Amino acid sequence: MGRKKGRDISGWLVVDKPAGVTSTAVVAKVRWALDAKKAGHAGTLDPDATGVLAVALGEATKTVSTITDALKCYDFVVNWGAETTTDDASGEVLQQSDTRPAADQIRAALPEFIGDIMQVPPAFSAVKVDGERAYDLAREGEELELAARPLFVESLMLTHSDADQARFEMVCGKGGYVRAIARDLGRQLRCLGHVDHLRRVWSGPFDVEDAVEFARIDRDTQDWVESNLLPLETALADLPGLRATPEGARRIRNGNPGEVTGMAEWGELVWVADADGPVCIGRYQGGTVQPERVFNL
Repeated sequence: MGRKKGRDISGWLVVDKPAGVTSTAVVAKVRWALDAKKAGHAGTLDPDATGVLAVALGEATKTVSTITDALKCYDFVVNWGAETTTDDASGEVLQQSDTRPAADQIRAALPEFIGDIMQVPPAFSAVKVDGERAYDLAREGEELELAARPLFVESLMLTHSDADQARFEMVCGKGGYVRAIARDLGRQLRCLGHVDHLRRVWSGPFDVEDAVEFARIDRDTQDWVESNLLPLETALADLPGLRATPEGARRIRNGNPGEVTGMAEWGELVWVADADGPVCIGRYQGGTVQPERVFNL
């Protein structure tokens, strides 16, 4: 017998990921609970991290890149006095320090971590090295020299500080590692540091207040889970929205440039809808849009 294909169901489910569960496992459970044909997620969270994991279903998987590129907000706690193999509390301690920073010292160090910065990812990360994941090589005991990567940090604020810990809120772009911020801040303050708790508060248009509890996702609660789905176009909130003419929509659905009403910058990424809903994501070309991803809803 052939494998059952599953249901054609499209939209977004915002899940409040608990600690101890991988992002992949969250997607698998959502897909199973909804018997969905296709699912993916926008932006991996570490297994020990909690908070917003936006799961895309069906045609919404074509919008994942727009969320991956969006700003994200993290609430996290850093433990001072030790650096670990993983840059979080799950790793083995590499070195320790008796130095502890005062709140004003921490605040004085933060500007160096704001704006366009270069960041070396943690050794235990999903970054690829010669085709292999860094965390696989790190587990095998390999000494890794990972290249620094650019990261945009919109804001980094100290929200609480005591002797051994500090709490922060950070808004940053794609590809950022909070664990690397904790490690580098600890080195800058000469006290060493690693992440104790990490929670993603929002990711683009998706907020933890709109998230469903992971434990409630089940086949038995399928109707409830489905009732919490957000429409595909939720992910397109940051893109200009244009309207296709009836003939334009037909042409776009066939992969050709189609006529639209509304204005955007030449070459700008936009999304297009008609009376039936989202049609595509594409590039505006002065009265027409060249589709890059067409939605089959």
